[in-house]
Formats: sequence, structure tokens, C-alpha cells
Amino acid sequence: MKEENLIYGKHPLIEALKAGKPFEKILMQNGTSNAEMKEVGALARHAGIPVQYVPHQKLNKVTRNNHQGMIGFGTLISYYDLQDILMQSYDLNKVPLFLLLDRVTDVRNFGAIARTAECCGASAIVVPATGGALIHADAIKASAGALNIIPVCKVNRLEDAVDLLTLNGLQILVSEMDAEKHLHEVDFSIPTAIIMGSEGEGVSGKLASLANDSFKIPMLGATESLNVSVAAGMVLYEAVRQRLVKV
Repeated sequence: MKEENLIYGKHPLIEALKAGKPFEKILMQNGTSNAEMKEVGALARHAGIPVQYVPHQKLNKVTRNNHQGMIGFGTLISYYDLQDILMQSYDLNKVPLFLLLDRVTDVRNFGAIARTAECCGASAIVVPATGGALIHADAIKASAGALNIIPVCKVNRLEDAVDLLTLNGLQILVSEMDAEKHLHEVDFSIPTAIIMGSEGEGVSGKLASLANDSFKIPMLGATESLNVSVAAGMVLYEAVRQRLVKV
């Protein structure tokens, strides 16, 4: 992340938090504690900003300036309320299409997914407050600017997002390698939320259990999995294909 997107040092961070500046996350040095660190932690928790406690060496890798044991990663985009975007989709007579990303941490994959999602007219991308990719300059570059267009909704728990979307009439679909149905056998033409997981871990079991149905992308080669951004592109364009047929 570029230095201009960082705020570090005790007093600058406290003032920024009190002023309501949004952050992706805050890193604080583990093994130390003082009044200012406690205040930063309390302000961050109140604002719903993730705080991670890391070794001093990791902080030094982020910046060699006098960080005083704490660094804030400023956000480059505005986050949207999931309920607002959902209602907006229905108000505009659009069939909602949401993409939930579970443990997708690679910045370039995230940016590529955002680019495809925006091209496909997805309503929004939903990400967890922790455990996902940081949306910084590299992510926006990988998205070719799409992250400045498509709404991104950050939620504390993806499970809560699934509950909200289900209550508002969306079917929840999950991409799983061992699913019985193939991608083209699922109906994407109705209000839908798609859950995609990381290449290594896939979708968490608890989250997958909340889905109405699952699907897999048919593969004929020997390779066991696809890059998550490629897989997301295939799924989103199947949704586009089905919706165009029904127009």
C-alpha cells in the first residue's frame, strides 16, 4: 500500500478515528500496551474496524517511518449498506444478483472478480470485515477501475448477509467441487446470491450449509481446480446468459 494511504503514530490515528475516517484495518504491535493503544483499540472496535496485533517487524515492513507501534490502512472506496443496495435493486425492477466472497484474500483475484462482476451487472459484491482482501491501490488497478463503480458491501459475518438475502427472497447458491449439479443446471434467472470461496479452502462448511443449492463447474482436464477469479467469471456469465435468454 502506498504511504499516502497509511496513517501511523498514536495521536494521528486517534484523531483520524475520532474524525470518523474509514479504515480497512489497523495493525498494532503485540506484547505492548499503553493508554493510547487502548484508546485506538476502543475507537476501532466502536467503528467496526478490524484490529490485528502483529510483531514489530511486520510494522516495519509496512513503513520505516516512526509508526509508534500502530498503522492504519485507509480505505480507497466507499462501502455500501447491504439492505440499501438490495432495496435499490428491487426499486429499479432489476433481478438482484449478489456475489459473496468467502476468504478470497488475493488482491489481484479480488480486483479481477470485481471487474467481471461489474461487467455482468451484478448488484454488489459482499465481503467480510475480516479475512478478505484489502481494497487498496493494487486491487483497484486489477479491477480496471470497476471497484469505483460496483457497490461493495462489508459485513461483520457473511452468515448474517445470507440470512438477510434469504429473508428478502434471494436463493443462495454455493460453488463446490463435489456438488452434484453442473453450473448450467442451476436457475440463475431468479433473484440470486452466489457464494465463492478461496482456491485453497473453498467455502466454509457453516456458510455452505446455509445455501439452497450447490453447483460445480464441469472440467475435463486433470487439473483439480480453477483460479477463483476465472471460476467467478464463468459463473457470472452463465447468469448473464440465462437472464438474456429470458428477456
